[in-house]
Amino acid sequence: MSYFENNKYYMQFEKKTRIGSTRGIFGILIKFILVFLVIGIAIILIDRINFPTPVKKIEQIIKNENFKIVK
Repeated sequence: MSYFENNKYYMQFEKKTRIGSTRGIFGILIKFILVFLVIGIAIILIDRINFPTPVKKIEQIIKNENFKIVK
């Protein structure tokens, strides 16, 4: 078999007439489960990080005369 005959054999178009298979459905389902699992683990890990809280309490007194009533 020459190079061109071998290449022609591998380059032939093969139409897949089967619309769907259970293998494809399970593959998509597994991908969704993995994505949600990774997102869930990321949320749990971010939640465990101890971010610093401000020590000084911030208070500001706002006078009533600065407010304007708009109707």
